[in-house]
Amino acid sequence: MSSLFLRTLREDPADAEVPSHKLLVRAGYIRRAAPGIYSWLPLGYLVYRNIERIVREEMDAAGFQEVHFPALLPREPYEATNRWTEYGDNIFRLKDRRGNDFLLGPTHEEMFTLLVKDLYSSYKDLPLAIYQIQTKYRDEARPRAGLLRGREFVMKDSYSFDVDDAGLEKSYLRHRDAYIRTFDRLGLDYVIVQAQSGAMGGSASEEFLAVAENGEDTFVRSPGGYAANVEAVTTVVPDPIPFDGLPAAHVEDTPDTPTIETLVAVANEKHPRADGRAWTAADTLKNVVVVLVHPDGTREPLVVGLPGDREVDLKRLEAQVSPAEVEAFTEFEKYPALVKGYIGPGALGEKSASGIRYLVDPRVVSGTAWITGANETGKHVFDLVAYRDFTPDGVIEAAEVRAGDPAPDGSGPLELARGIEMGHIFQLGRKYAEALDLKVLDENGKLVTVTMGSYGIGVSRAVAAIVENSYDDLGIIWPREIAPADVHLVATGKDEAVHVAAEALALELEAVGVRVLFDDRPKVSPGVKFKDAELIGVPTILTVGRGLVDGVVELKDRATGERTEVPIGEVVKRVLEATRPRG
Repeated sequence: MSSLFLRTLREDPADAEVPSHKLLVRAGYIRRAAPGIYSWLPLGYLVYRNIERIVREEMDAAGFQEVHFPALLPREPYEATNRWTEYGDNIFRLKDRRGNDFLLGPTHEEMFTLLVKDLYSSYKDLPLAIYQIQTKYRDEARPRAGLLRGREFVMKDSYSFDVDDAGLEKSYLRHRDAYIRTFDRLGLDYVIVQAQSGAMGGSASEEFLAVAENGEDTFVRSPGGYAANVEAVTTVVPDPIPFDGLPAAHVEDTPDTPTIETLVAVANEKHPRADGRAWTAADTLKNVVVVLVHPDGTREPLVVGLPGDREVDLKRLEAQVSPAEVEAFTEFEKYPALVKGYIGPGALGEKSASGIRYLVDPRVVSGTAWITGANETGKHVFDLVAYRDFTPDGVIEAAEVRAGDPAPDGSGPLELARGIEMGHIFQLGRKYAEALDLKVLDENGKLVTVTMGSYGIGVSRAVAAIVENSYDDLGIIWPREIAPADVHLVATGKDEAVHVAAEALALELEAVGVRVLFDDRPKVSPGVKFKDAELIGVPTILTVGRGLVDGVVELKDRATGERTEVPIGEVVKRVLEATRPRG
């Protein structure tokens, strides 16, 4: 460490919000080059390469073959799949000196598809699974959380190519099994959840989420084993209610009630229910206006109707309307039919005067009666019955999912947790093969469109996800296979004999294959060395110090804090026992 390119910090960096970002910078693993862009320092790059090695070993063991594409890509393939437009501002675009359009690759479906098209033409060539570990670029609007949401990052992306859907299913399961082995080796606490394919397209889709309090993704799970990303959760739809005997809708004065809370209070005070039950927010139909910004720049207002005791979940809404992006609606002056705070179904729908599309929550089933806006300031409609008094343009899953909601498969109440997306596997189907005309001759000599699967792992973000899973108040605690070294050897004090003995131990350990990080810094206090050792997080800390006069050194387990005095002649044996997997 006296010559290692390293500088540890005692204070958290000002721009760091999550533990992994703070600790990776403080421990000298990464340094910020620009917002969302980081340089790897020697220790960090060792950790990154260990993760890359594990990913590569498991991909190779599963029979997948590695290729490598450029990061600088031509426009034309992405034009053919319409993603040049769909990506909008999320990609880095540039022109060469001749004015030709290029992009920095955000993902490589098009390139994989074209490569296979270039080389293969027969069913005999398939199935095929190829992968790369490659730097990707996305122009994140709000890069944050260090390596977890950057503008430059490394992914392992692989693609399977099959003649039919049965082959795709087999390829999908092979990748799924390889992912399980990979994430087990990475030491992550992870869960496999149902997911949405979103802009990627395709049918079956699952995410591998590292469980973490600071994760950007919310997922749900039930006692019966259901697990899904919130974007993929489907609402348990109530049975429709017969219209017979339901009272007619009626407009009532509800002054100064622009919010659900004020509406419920006034409704209970001035318009109490006949059955004596109090009105609640769940009896109201809230209509939320947003703007969809489509990839071509078109702006479309959209109203989402949902029970008043729920909020719109922006991530769920964005997943439903992708590739459009969602913005707040502020253009009330352009739409006089929309009375802010009092919007109701009467002013909505493509066939209405406003012409604004109106989508409702699945709970708004036929026969349900609501209090909702009358499209006039200070007035609401009571007993407005869905599909009798109004008909929405469709249904949308955009309401928040709450703890206690029923699981869609009937396996019990849902609980919510946070996670970091580490892997995503899709059965893409034929979307890209059709767009780029990837066909092969089948066994009957007929041209058939190839069906594809897409499988990604966040290699660089795994460094941060592992830290989020494994740290304490003192610093990082690396799983052994990921750590930059097996042993952090600390020589303390000014006694020359201590440093000579420590150096001899380092050489002995390295001779038997133990990776050693040797703190030989001559003018650094023991306290600083110990703090650095805890911060850096190597799983075994070996201290040579005052105990040397008695022929002993100290072994410490970084994860448990357990300390053991070991005779110096037994150190190599004991370290090998600690650093080698049992069995």
